[in-house]
Amino acid sequence: QVQLVESGGGLVQAGGSLRLSCAASGRTFSSYAMAWFRQAPGKEREFVAIVTRSDGNTYYANSVKGRFTIAIGSAENTVFLQMNSLKPEDTAVYYCAASPRMGVVTHRSWYDYWGQGTQVTVSS
Repeated sequence: QVQLVESGGGLVQAGGSLRLSCAASGRTFSSYAMAWFRQAPGKEREFVAIVTRSDGNTYYANSVKGRFTIAIGSAENTVFLQMNSLKPEDTAVYYCAASPRMGVVTHRSWYDYWGQGTQVTVSS
């Protein structure tokens, strides 16, 4: 059974940092692009960041560029999202996702596997 399990969410003040983790199991994800999405109340799920397996490239939404960093862990089935300089508008449920597609894919329809999400709340 394929599972993606996120952890590391919580409540933080504006300007603070959090590190999200995603542990994937049930199959080998070494060829999958790994990404983070987020969904705020009343809004659609939106792309945050991706790391591609083919060349290790990273790509970020403009709203988080320079503040967030995505990285693959030493265990290939783990991925992290380091979030710095957090803002209240970063408040959302954050989801880890995996896609077998090559290159940078930012639409959620390209992702085959999803985690259950972890809540991030940034207070002002």
